[in-house]
Amino acid sequence: MPERLFVCTPSKLAAFTDCPRRYRYTYLDRPAPPKGPPWAHNSLGASVHTALRGWFSRPAEQRRPEGVAALLKSTWVREGYRDDEQERTAYQQALQWLEAYLGSLDPTVEPLGVERVVAVKTSVLAFNGRADRIDARSGPDGAEAVIVDYKTGRAGLTTDDARGSQALALYAYAAQRVFRRPCRRVELHHLPTGTVSAFEHTAESLDRQVARAEATARDISAAQRSTADGADPDEAFPTAPGTLCGWCDFRRVCPAGSQQPEQQPWAAVERLLNGPPQPRTPPQ
Repeated sequence: MPERLFVCTPSKLAAFTDCPRRYRYTYLDRPAPPKGPPWAHNSLGASVHTALRGWFSRPAEQRRPEGVAALLKSTWVREGYRDDEQERTAYQQALQWLEAYLGSLDPTVEPLGVERVVAVKTSVLAFNGRADRIDARSGPDGAEAVIVDYKTGRAGLTTDDARGSQALALYAYAAQRVFRRPCRRVELHHLPTGTVSAFEHTAESLDRQVARAEATARDISAAQRSTADGADPDEAFPTAPGTLCGWCDFRRVCPAGSQQPEQQPWAAVERLLNGPPQPRTPPQ
């Protein structure tokens, strides 16, 4: 009998790649181990992403700069911040990011999709994922799709970050089948700096990313079969101790992770707000 396709999302694959134990805690153990407190940087990112979705859901004539504050206020997530002062500072900073970013866009241009789910099957995977935005643009061979991913975290993103992103490549691979047009370009739009890091995939580079995802899926399936056959789950899904442990939801219940320095829920936002200013350039 053929093996069942491995159903996955980018976050599911990334969880195993980062730490097999975190994958087990998140997707397999039931009841799932308790998580730590919410992270302020996740709240900030979710607030900005939802505001952007709301912006594009409006008719073009209503996409005006003066409406950004109301959008952000209605989507604002308050969890994880150190105190009210930090939250207010984060809100004002996010509002500035959104006003600058949306002010650089043509409000009459309609994307192909906003937070659009794309899906594709291979001989190994049944992949689905939600892309932040999929643009319709003109390429050398006619109409094409472009994957846009919003970022509100660390600065210093480069072309290598766009090139190496498995999630963006899988979105592109799926999108070109869903929309029946080429989709090779992927872009990281960093709102705090207004910069865009982009990469033009080839058919070969997309195939390599799909092959990587399939290899990860096979490793996950093998680990699951091993535990089903009686292997120790801790050996089948080992930890990968390192700096990421300080940011893990399951650090407090993981023997190896708990040995790593703990990060405060607001630490990433603190660094983001207090970091050196970066030059802004409009998206291309």
